[in-house]
Parts: sequence; structure tokens; C-alpha cells
Amino acid sequence: MVSFRSAPIQPAQDGIHVDRGVFVALTVIGTWAASLAILLTVDVAQMPIFVRIAAIAFQTFLYTGLFITAHDAMHGAVSPSNRKLNDFIGSLALRVYALFSLKEMIRTHWEHHAHPASELDPDYHDGKHTNLFSWYSYFMVRYWSWTRIIGLVAMYHIMHRVFGISEMNLNLFWVIPSIASSIQLFFFGTFLPHREPAGGYQNESRAQTTNWSPFWSFISCYHFGYHLEHHERPDLAWWQLPGLHQRRLQENH
Repeated sequence: MVSFRSAPIQPAQDGIHVDRGVFVALTVIGTWAASLAILLTVDVAQMPIFVRIAAIAFQTFLYTGLFITAHDAMHGAVSPSNRKLNDFIGSLALRVYALFSLKEMIRTHWEHHAHPASELDPDYHDGKHTNLFSWYSYFMVRYWSWTRIIGLVAMYHIMHRVFGISEMNLNLFWVIPSIASSIQLFFFGTFLPHREPAGGYQNESRAQTTNWSPFWSFISCYHFGYHLEHHERPDLAWWQLPGLHQRRLQENH
């Protein structure tokens, strides 16, 4: 079986130069890093409550962008012409997201695409944990490890005790956004598209897609809601999915 990472992007068909993937990925990572650096040094006591909430929401969205960037790299879509650069950017995004390994995530994500919504899918429930909360808990337990948790705890204390960053800033702008982004990714990227519909699954990808506008699709989870399109063309980057979605809508009408 040919790995889904080997499927090339077709720039002539999609009308986008492949170098844009690197630019988009570095923009997401750079914006996240700059935002975090600022938020970890601000005086939280001087921030109105609505500003704190907005900052947490913005940082959560950027954390989600880190994983989406890494997800594109798992498919070779960040830089199809330069695999080393593609994997470096994907590995960087996963490490700063939560110390994940790109190699390990590629393996499990390949299993998801090869066996979507089945007992062989590492992202799917076990037949018992089918509701939102139990499925999310089951999902998270399968991806976390004690070594990763210990590493993140060590990083937290180093930033607090060595670099003098307040626990309030760390909790509000580092801990909470990273956890919230995992919920966002799970809800829009796993639960909604892969839960079994009332009439049963209707396609080989065992996936559903949203009909939201490109704006709301982007805000919700970087177009992860266009999930059937992603399974049909896993070589496309997240920012290329709206074009495919619109073409599918036109063909169906």
C-alpha cells in the first residue's frame, strides 16, 4: 500500500505555488511564539477580564494551528518538494505543541486514514466510550505518556523558577490554551466528522463534512470540518480544503 504522504500536491490544478505551505506554516508558528512571549510577560492584574478571555481564546486558536501545521506535515503538505524541510517544520510544531514525536504521530495518523472509524483506528472509540466526554478521555489517554507529562511539568517549573514567569501567566496563556486546543481539535476533527450518523456511514472514509462558510470553517478549526474532503485528498494543506469543498458543492448542484 502506498503511504498517503507520497501523494503530491498538484499546483497547476489548485492554482497555488507549493512554497506557500512553508510560508503559512512558519507564520502560524511565528505568531504563536510571539503571542506567547508577550502574554507570558504581561501584568495579568492590569488586564480587564474580557481582554484575558480574548487572549486565552486567541492563544488557544494558535495552539490549534500548531497541531494543524504538524498534521499537514504528516501528509507532506507543508513542503511537498522538500521532505526534510517539511518534516523539520512538522517536528518543530509538534514539539512546541506538547512534546509529541512526528515519527510516532505519522504512524498513528496513517492508521487512522487506513482504517477510519474502526477498531484499528487509534482515534476511534472502543464501542463503549461513544459520547463526547468519554470518547475524548479515551482519546487523550491513548496519546499521552508519563514521560511527556513529566517533561511538560519540568518545563513549567523551569519557566517559573528559573525564568521568573508567574504561575498565573503560565496557567492562563500556556496550560489552559493547550488543553482547550486539544478539545477543539478532537471535537471538530474527530468527534463531529467520524461519529456514526443515524443512517450509518455513507462512504469509505466513514467521515462527514460540514457545510459552513469558509470563514466559520477557518474559525472553528482551520477547515478541519471539511473532513470528507481531507480524507479524499489528504495531500492538500488545510488552507486548500475550502477550494475543494466549493468544487464538490458545485458538482453536487
